[in-house]
Amino acid sequence: MKKLMSWLMLVVTVSVALLGVFAQPTYAATAVTDDSLARVKEKGTLVMGTSPDYPPYEFLVNRGGKERVVGMDVDIAKKIAKDLGVKLVIKQMDFDSLLVALETNKVDMVISGMSPTAARKKSIDFSKVYYKGGQSIIINKADKGIYKNKNSFQNKAVGAQTGSIQYNLGKNQIKGSTVKGLAKISDLILALKSHKVEGVIMEEPSAQAYVDNDPDLAMINGKFSLSSGENNTAIGFQKGSTSLVNAVNKSVDEINQKNLTKSYLKHAGTFMKTNTKNTSMWHYAGYFVKGVEYTLLITVVSVFFGILLGILFALMRLSKMKLIHGLGVAYIEFVRGTPLMIQVMFVYFGIGLFINIPALIAGIIAVSLNSAAYVAEIIRGGINSVAKGQTEAARSLGLSQQQTFVSVVFPQALKNIWPALGNEFVSLIKESSIVSIIGVTDLIYQLKAVQTATYKGVIPIIVAMIIYFVLTFSLSKVLNHYERKMKHDA
Repeated sequence: MKKLMSWLMLVVTVSVALLGVFAQPTYAATAVTDDSLARVKEKGTLVMGTSPDYPPYEFLVNRGGKERVVGMDVDIAKKIAKDLGVKLVIKQMDFDSLLVALETNKVDMVISGMSPTAARKKSIDFSKVYYKGGQSIIINKADKGIYKNKNSFQNKAVGAQTGSIQYNLGKNQIKGSTVKGLAKISDLILALKSHKVEGVIMEEPSAQAYVDNDPDLAMINGKFSLSSGENNTAIGFQKGSTSLVNAVNKSVDEINQKNLTKSYLKHAGTFMKTNTKNTSMWHYAGYFVKGVEYTLLITVVSVFFGILLGILFALMRLSKMKLIHGLGVAYIEFVRGTPLMIQVMFVYFGIGLFINIPALIAGIIAVSLNSAAYVAEIIRGGINSVAKGQTEAARSLGLSQQQTFVSVVFPQALKNIWPALGNEFVSLIKESSIVSIIGVTDLIYQLKAVQTATYKGVIPIIVAMIIYFVLTFSLSKVLNHYERKMKHDA
């Protein structure tokens, strides 16, 4: 046990040290020169990072089968971009990925109902406050007589968005509570309705939006002890972006003067009414179709490159050259020993420090590299399953080593590896859903979008489940057909 603990401590120490090495250059670079405003104007775009599941701040609407991000924060971003004389570009991702995107230059600013807390100010800069609101708790309407404020939730389970100030409030100010953190507000509402949590902590305007559009929900004042940062909303920027922050503050001053509540919030409300006019799944069919297109694209491309790389790494692992064999083993074991989610985030955010990779391409690269490791082991196992006598017989007949592998070993190995390879293809359709965390609009991402737009939690899940089943079942039948054909030909 002592040896195990020592080993774990060594792993943690090395990981933290490496993190420090990679993190320091970013802050050092921003400390030397501040070209944040000049950089935005030079490229002609202002990239806004947001998690569009937080009405009325930012959310999705369906117009003619096409989705678009709207809300109070989006209108503010448009105003800022116009004042700077550049085009606004919106990047969607989970809330808890936004600060990473900011620090790795994936976005120029974060506008997503974010509070300028003291902890966040240590790693990013904030604009002036553009909105002041309170913190509320959403409950099931049937429980309205039970819960009065935060003190009513002692020793209860409450929900909050991961990485949000609401999560910290629940953890620090509700005694004995279990705070369940989820990335999407729609998932938290679903958890509330299914009684996985007793309440969901949310900023007042967003809480009001959900309550107004769902008769089964009610809202109470949380009566949290709030500092000025926890009660306000501001725009986040990379540390050291003084020139860009100063320019944006001019727009924020003008927005405050125009009475944000009566103009920006009112405009966001019109979109929310549009969303609830038709909440049938057929009306949102375009969302699911788009999700299927991206899911199939990621799967097909990842399968192609996964097989090519898998063959390469399988041959490397089978190689008698120690260096090549060692590299093959190291790659396969490392990839299989780390979660796909971490790999996706590393390719998009980590490599993104040096190369600006679009989210879709980053997702395909990560899924391909992950699949390659598993395909390599499948192929290696299949090759090793061929009896050595087959190789010896082929060589005795005068075939070269290459001819023996191509004409004798590999055809027999293919019959052995085909079922496992088919399972890998089917699994890839489902596993590719992880790319939604970096904003790729695959089927899971679109499922969340429909939940947010319609305020319905379960029905979109059922639709997505059926679609996944049709895709995987169809592919399984095709693969089984070729498997039977191989056995027949044998």
